[in-house]
Parts: sequence; structure tokens; C-alpha cells
Amino acid sequence: MNATEPVVLVEQRRHILVITLNRPEARNAINAEVSTLVGEALVHADADREVRVVVLTGAGTLAFCAGADLKAVARGETLFAPEHPEWRIAGYVGHPISKPTIAAVNGAALAGGLELVLASDLAVSVESATFGLPEVSRGLFAAAGGAFRLPHDLPRKIAMEMIFTAEPIDAARALRLGLVNQVVADGTALDAAMALAEKIAENAPLAVQASKRVATGLYDGRVTNEAGAWRHTDEEQARLRVSRDLKEGVTSFVEKRPPVWQAQ
Repeated sequence: MNATEPVVLVEQRRHILVITLNRPEARNAINAEVSTLVGEALVHADADREVRVVVLTGAGTLAFCAGADLKAVARGETLFAPEHPEWRIAGYVGHPISKPTIAAVNGAALAGGLELVLASDLAVSVESATFGLPEVSRGLFAAAGGAFRLPHDLPRKIAMEMIFTAEPIDAARALRLGLVNQVVADGTALDAAMALAEKIAENAPLAVQASKRVATGLYDGRVTNEAGAWRHTDEEQARLRVSRDLKEGVTSFVEKRPPVWQAQ
């Protein structure tokens, strides 16, 4: 990324708003600036009658998104948009909108990256992509919706294995499990997502939006059946935040060494 480029690129292509996480040198990791800019783009998309579909992707070829910027976490920085913490990670996972959203997964979708996929209505993946929730290997847990959305979207035991072991799955298995809608050749995820978005955009926009709200339980800007899961997530996150293991997990990542857990 050029130093003068924003960390999120936003481009409107007729009725489709394309949001690109633009930190390829950091595997498109999420910090507060990313959360702010993505969240603002979603506000625009929801309010603009010309926008009918949102496509979210990442810059480069290595990663769609590698999750939270753990270096920012180690510095004690927030990962949320400061003025809108309710949007949560990337300004996206707690920010449902009426317009359909598609994740164009151009590389690894790990931790918060997989949680972006789970928060999207549809997903298209390249063949080389991997999907995983490695948080427990760093003293964290999938607190951006992954801990409750993955068991909802996948067979429960498969989801629990992914959560407990921190091991990723490949794109072919993600397709078989229904985690993504399509797997396409490397380098073509955005093209495939745009083609899918165009099909959606051909339909009556108000009818599509009403369908999404009913199908997802989206009412007055909130997915009502997820409220309890978010409360529980926040309670567990507050307990983990003060643990020695979380500090050790983040520190060991920054220092590039294996963590030493104490269960404290």
C-alpha cells in the first residue's frame, strides 16, 4: 500500500458499493481506522437508494483479512470506531444493514476475517483461501460474533472443532459445509462477487431489502435474536481482558515465540 492511500478504499460501481480493506502489508488486519471507514461506508450504503448491494474484499493476494491488528492490541489501542463502538470489529460485524452484503474472499480469512465472512449474507472464495478462528491460540476468543455465528452456520461439532483447535479449513471444505457460496480461481473472487451482486441488483431493491430484514431478523438496525449472544460475548470478553493469558498471548505473538499459558 502506498503511504498516502487510505486503509479502506470505497468505490461505487453503478448499484454496487465495493469496500476494500487496504492494508496488504499487514494482511488487511483491523484497527480503529479500518473500523471507522468501513462503518461509515455501510452508513452511506444503507442510506443511498442507488446502492443495492455491498461487496467487501481485501487488497493483495495473501489475505482477505487476518483479523485484529494484534500490534495495536499490544499497544492498548481500541479496534473499534471510537464514535461507534456498537459497530464492533471492522465497523461491520455488529453493523447490519438492509442491503445484501457479499464477502469476496481473496485470501486467508482468519479470526476477525472469518467473522467478516460470517457477518456477510453471501461469500465467494478463491481456491487458495483458508478459513479459521485461531483466537484461542493467542489467549483470546472469537468475540466478534464467531463464537456464536459459526455453530449456527456450520454443523455444530465441526464448528466446535474449529473453535477449540484453532485449525483452519480450506476453501473446498468451506464450500461443502456451506460457509461460502462459490469457490473460484485465484484472482477472480471480486469478479465472481460482482457477477453475483449484479444478479441481485437486477431485482426490486425494496423487496430484496425487506426479504433480508425478515430472513435475518433485522429490526430497527439490530438483529434481535443475537442480542443475548452479544451480551454474553461482552461478559466473557471482559473476564478474559484482565487475564494473564491474554497478555501472554498477545506478547508472544509480537515477540514471535510460543506462548506459555497459566490459565490465569
